Amino acid sequence: MFGHHKTMIDLKTMLLLEFATTTFMAIAWMLVWIFWRHIYELKVIAAGFVAVAVGLFLYLQRGPDPSLLRIVTDNMVIKFGLVLWADGLARFLGQRRNLWIGIACLAAQFVSWTAAVIYIPDSLAFRIHASTAFTVVMMSLMIRTLAMDRSQPRFLRWITIALLAEYVGASLLQSALVHLNPATVANSRVLSDINAWYFFQGHMFIVGFFICLVFMVGMRLSMDLRDRNTALAREVAIRRQLEQELSASLEGEKTARKEQRQLMRMVSHEFRTPLAAIRYASEMLSTLLPSPQEAVSKRIRGIDEAVSRMTMLIDRFLSSERQQEGVLKIETVDMPALIREIQQHFDHAALGNRLIFDAAARLPAFSTDVEMLKTVIVNLIDNSLKYSDGSDAVEITISIRDDMLVIQVADRGIGIPAEESGLVGQRFYRASNTSGTGGSGLGIHTCRQLLGYHGGRLQLRPRQNGGTLARVHLPAAGSLPNRVLEQLTMEAV
Repeated sequence: MFGHHKTMIDLKTMLLLEFATTTFMAIAWMLVWIFWRHIYELKVIAAGFVAVAVGLFLYLQRGPDPSLLRIVTDNMVIKFGLVLWADGLARFLGQRRNLWIGIACLAAQFVSWTAAVIYIPDSLAFRIHASTAFTVVMMSLMIRTLAMDRSQPRFLRWITIALLAEYVGASLLQSALVHLNPATVANSRVLSDINAWYFFQGHMFIVGFFICLVFMVGMRLSMDLRDRNTALAREVAIRRQLEQELSASLEGEKTARKEQRQLMRMVSHEFRTPLAAIRYASEMLSTLLPSPQEAVSKRIRGIDEAVSRMTMLIDRFLSSERQQEGVLKIETVDMPALIREIQQHFDHAALGNRLIFDAAARLPAFSTDVEMLKTVIVNLIDNSLKYSDGSDAVEITISIRDDMLVIQVADRGIGIPAEESGLVGQRFYRASNTSGTGGSGLGIHTCRQLLGYHGGRLQLRPRQNGGTLARVHLPAAGSLPNRVLEQLTMEAV
């Protein structure tokens, strides 16, 4: 076999074929990594194919008498590609990398080849044996990685192990043949055509290794897709369960709120009956006792005031419930009649003498929910009276400015602490300087809610020389929010 130099293929043709194949594989792996960047290990495998292709290209480029530097460099580039394959495969399969072994083998290969080309340049046998040792170590690392893996199908792992073992066997066979017949490589600095068979089987190994890696990537993507589908199905099931629980919770909330509103209406109705009886009784006492003693008169006024406050509190709750339900009764406001009702409301509590109304002589037609507007004005006046001295007057001004109904309630009371101005209006919140006066903390909150539903707003400002100015801005009929106009249209139809 080694007695002549005639072979079926020459070494350069074999190198050209292997270079072309490896180059296409390197390009393919680069594209695979670009499309599936989350499998970051693919870039290491792609780099390995690139290194092998570059090494084969360097083999093709050198002449019949290459320099010692080229001999070492060309070989080291290909060996570096094998190290990248071993490291990339370990990364891809999630196994221990042992990169330090590859680096140590590269260093040993560099030292041995450098010494060989310097001291025994015409002896090719030593370099072949060194390359075989390097190949056996790197292929053994890849075989160990595959043997320990459990993520890939068994048949695929064993096919790849068989390919690696075949390459190890071919390398050992080449070394054995050189050892048994040294004359085949004697007095030669580089490989000759007689070694073409080794590169041929190397070409077959690279093709088979490439195919096995492609199948491994396909299995990895398939398993990733299956895991994602499983996770998605689990998430969908959890979301459906949460949706059912949320629906049940919302239904329970609706039922509870409905029962709460029904209870509120019932309690309010039941409260109104005895309150009306108490008010009627106090009025009868005033009629039967035209000139009562001061103590009796004071007690009767106290009863009237308590009844008025209780009635006002019930109205606040009912107005808040109506606002939350979105129930509006839009009608044209008779402002003089509204002012009279408010005046009478406070006259019953013997507080009407402290009110000073200043309404514009001619107010344009204005449409809103009259009961809600009345609740807003009464709440603001009640706050001013409650937190002012018993002899101080409360000024109520009603006017039109820039197509807005403006209602001002001004007092000379205790005012609002500057650091708490942003908190007043929150539900059940009361300023720190109101602790000596009774209240629920709902008045300003209710006003803001009702005005907001009408597209209006409430401003609270301090007055010079003490007191508070509450200013209401409500849009005129032509400027009502769309939802209110739609309700007006529906009622008109």
